[in-house]
Amino acid sequence: MDNQKFKVIIVEDVKLELKGTEEIFRHEIPNAEVVGTAMTEQAFWPLMEEKRPDLVLLDLGLGGSTTVGVDICRQLCKRYPGTHVLIFTGETQNERLWVDVLDAGADGIILKTGELLTNTDVEAVMSGKRLVFNFPILERIVERFKRSVCNDSKRQEAFINYDIDEYDERFLRHLALGYTKDMIASLRGMPFGVKSLEKRQNDLIQRLFPKGERVGVNATRLAVRALELRILDIDNLEPDDE
Repeated sequence: MDNQKFKVIIVEDVKLELKGTEEIFRHEIPNAEVVGTAMTEQAFWPLMEEKRPDLVLLDLGLGGSTTVGVDICRQLCKRYPGTHVLIFTGETQNERLWVDVLDAGADGIILKTGELLTNTDVEAVMSGKRLVFNFPILERIVERFKRSVCNDSKRQEAFINYDIDEYDERFLRHLALGYTKDMIASLRGMPFGVKSLEKRQNDLIQRLFPKGERVGVNATRLAVRALELRILDIDNLEPDDE
């Protein structure tokens, strides 16, 4: 959308921040025409219907509530599917809120910290790019990505080092979820009886514990050991379909 004008509505409930955001558009984003501003949800919807902007810059914390912004975003994306929604928020720590608003359909999130709102970010959204973030969020995303890759790598190494097959993993995962051997034996994807599972449990104890630590290990301790060794991912403990 190079050099193409587009209309913007700013939704912000703090007067000083609203003024500052308008100044950013005036001086830094020349292609944008701010056609209206709203400080409440009640003021926003009539303005939206009248002006039909190309972009809504939406603060999440309206009137002291963070969920109002998420609800507005969700309704906006349903009622005006051609309108871009860029979140501009001071909620710099509430990561759950970021996930909620992305699920609601936002094109991106700019935190009110660091580089703030730039022409590059706005133009990216207007050209159809999704998941537009400024540096503070990108830094966290990259950090989480690196950690996730390292954990996956450690898990793969553990599977190789301890000779874990799919049935071992399934057995250990359900032990960690509190299943008894009778319950595990009844699972559709587990073609073993209780006696075979007891044998598998003893075999896993031999593999996962050093020689001097194998005596007295029960199913719970075995499951904990599998978590310690990264054979199981504590964030992805889901049962199989029964």
